[in-house]
Amino acid sequence: MTHQAFPRRAWIRRILLAVAAGLLASTVLAAPASAHGAVSDPIARHYGCYQRWPNGPSAQTATEDPMCHQAWQANPGAMWNWNGLLRDGVGGDHQSAVPDGQLCSGGMTANGRYAAFDEPGQWKTVDRPNRFTLNLYDQSSHGADYIHVYVTKQGFDPTTQRPRWSDLELAGQVTNVPTGTTTPVEVNAPGRTGHHIVYTVWQASHLDQSYYFCSDVNFTGGGPTPTPTATPTTQPTPTTSPTGNPNAGCSATYRVISQWSGGFQAEVRVTATSTAITTWTVSWALTSGERVNSAWGATVTTTGTTVSARNAAYNGSLGAGTSTTFGFIGSGTSSTPALTCTTP
Repeated sequence: MTHQAFPRRAWIRRILLAVAAGLLASTVLAAPASAHGAVSDPIARHYGCYQRWPNGPSAQTATEDPMCHQAWQANPGAMWNWNGLLRDGVGGDHQSAVPDGQLCSGGMTANGRYAAFDEPGQWKTVDRPNRFTLNLYDQSSHGADYIHVYVTKQGFDPTTQRPRWSDLELAGQVTNVPTGTTTPVEVNAPGRTGHHIVYTVWQASHLDQSYYFCSDVNFTGGGPTPTPTATPTTQPTPTTSPTGNPNAGCSATYRVISQWSGGFQAEVRVTATSTAITTWTVSWALTSGERVNSAWGATVTTTGTTVSARNAAYNGSLGAGTSTTFGFIGSGTSSTPALTCTTP
C-alpha cells in the first residue's frame, strides 16, 4: 500500500493521534499507582517490544521484529504502559476473567490496549533449557499472594495459534512472596522443544490485582535440577567463568538476556562457594559507551567505569552451592566483563 492510498489529512490525523497517545501514556506512567511490573526474563512480549524499540516502529522494526512492529502500530500505549497489563477484582477466577484466545492481552484489558499481543506469529524468542529460572520485575515492590507459571504443551504452535487455558500446564509457582524488586520462580517444563509460550499469572498482594504475561521461549532441552528451596540453582554453560579469589566465598557469571539497537538486558548469577554467605558484592568494569540504566535484585552503583552491585535485603543469604540472580538494563553494546564477587 502506498501513501497515495490515504489522503494527506488522514495521515496528519494518524500522526496527531499517535503523539496524543504518547503524551497520555507518559502522564499515566508518571502516577505512582501505575508503576507495576512485568516478567523481565524471559521477557514478556509487551515489555520486550518496549525495551528493544523504545523509539517506536521503523523500517528496522518491520524487518527485524515484525510482530513488535505490528504491536507498536496497533497501540503505542501498550508499550508505554508496559507495567499496566492487569485486571482488578478478579478474585482468583482467572479463567473467567481472561477468555481463551485472549490470554496475552489479559482478556482484552484496558479496552483492548494489548490486543496485538494475542496475535500468533514469529515473536522473538530466547533460548532456555527445560529447567530454568523465571524472573518477575516487581517495579513497585507489591509482592505476591502467588505467581503461577504455565508453559504450552508440546505440539502447540505460537506462530499459528492463540493459547487457550487447556493448552497450558503448570510448570512453576511461588506463594506469599515478600515485597522486592525481583522475584525468581523455578520453572520445569520437561518434554518441550522449540517455540513455546511461557504464561505467568501474578496475583499482587497489595490489592486484588492480577497481571498476565506471555513470554516466548525456544526450549533447547536439559537444564539443572532445581533445589527444593526458592533459591535459583546454577545454570550450565555461563557466558563468563567465575573470576576473582576462589576462596572469597562467592562466584558470579554473566549473560545477556536480550539486545536491541542501543541497549541490552543482562543477568548476573551469584553463587555461594564452599560455605554459606550472608552478603555479596559483584564488581566489573564498563567498556566505552556502556552504562547501567536500571537494575533489580541488587543495589547498583557506578563510580567512573566501575560498577558495584550489592545484594538486596532478600537475596544476600545463600547456602553453600546455591545461587541467586540480579538483572539490569544497559545502554550501548554489552561486553563480556570479568566479574569479581566478594563477601565483605
